[in-house]
Amino acid sequence: MKPFAFVFPGQGSQSVGMLDAWGDHPVVRDTLQEASDALGEDVGHLIQEGPKEALALTTNTQPVMLVAAVAAWRVWRADGGALPAAVAGHSLGEYSALVASGVLTLAQAAPLVRFRAAAMQEAVPVGTGAMAAILGMDAAKVIAGCAEAQATFGPGSAEVVEAVNFNDAAQTVIAGSKAAVEKACEVLKANGAKRALPLPVSAPFHSSLMKPAADKLKAKLADTALAAPQIPLVNNIDVAVETDADRIRDALYRQAFGPVRWVECVQAIQGRGITTLVECGPGKVLAGMTKRINAELTGAALFDPATLAEVKGLLA
Repeated sequence: MKPFAFVFPGQGSQSVGMLDAWGDHPVVRDTLQEASDALGEDVGHLIQEGPKEALALTTNTQPVMLVAAVAAWRVWRADGGALPAAVAGHSLGEYSALVASGVLTLAQAAPLVRFRAAAMQEAVPVGTGAMAAILGMDAAKVIAGCAEAQATFGPGSAEVVEAVNFNDAAQTVIAGSKAAVEKACEVLKANGAKRALPLPVSAPFHSSLMKPAADKLKAKLADTALAAPQIPLVNNIDVAVETDADRIRDALYRQAFGPVRWVECVQAIQGRGITTLVECGPGKVLAGMTKRINAELTGAALFDPATLAEVKGLLA
């Protein structure tokens, strides 16, 4: 089998019924039960029944995306799937990667991501922060445009806008205070961006406004036991593979208020001699990004029995 990596998606790929295609698969059922026990609520019912608005709440989105990704990972392994040569996760997806690599158990990770989500929502009240995807513009120009927009509010202003997700060569996500993000969208479109799309999120994730949430998370992480990773994990804040528990904790802390360097993560995985990246979990967002980052790479998705069979065939 040729070397491959597993990558795990973050918020945005959730949908009501996203595990239905697995039917009553015992591995999926056991995974849902483990997460439900850890969270003290029926996660399977939430995923299956929603409603959509409930799944979209950050405090629900983060745990359900983790659970759905870990379920797909466990089915892959139970079905005889080989260990990947590396793992990584986009934003929240890094926690799924930590479970896959053995650093965290699902019972540890589910309450941890719910705590992280609650802290993020508390840091910036709903309606005061925003995010937007900037399409068709080089990342360096997006960074410059954000600085230009922020400067219009004058020195000492509390308005903030930053580039926070470097998804591919022509897609960068910005985040910050609502007024500053709206101003940046105006500036960036005037400077040549093809589109500036507001994102339906409840907080400005990965921006410096998340620092209070990160500080709470740091304290929580200090009390969380981490095992040594069994698979190299490329983190998305430093694009580094860490094995020391304290360094992993520190990266997770900084990741909460720092940018997701996804383009570099994919390039780092390719640098390890890996040309096939399998997105494990709901959706095909990362599979699409993989091909846009480098057309020579193969991006695949694994989220139901049909795609499981496809991935097995691809890697055979």
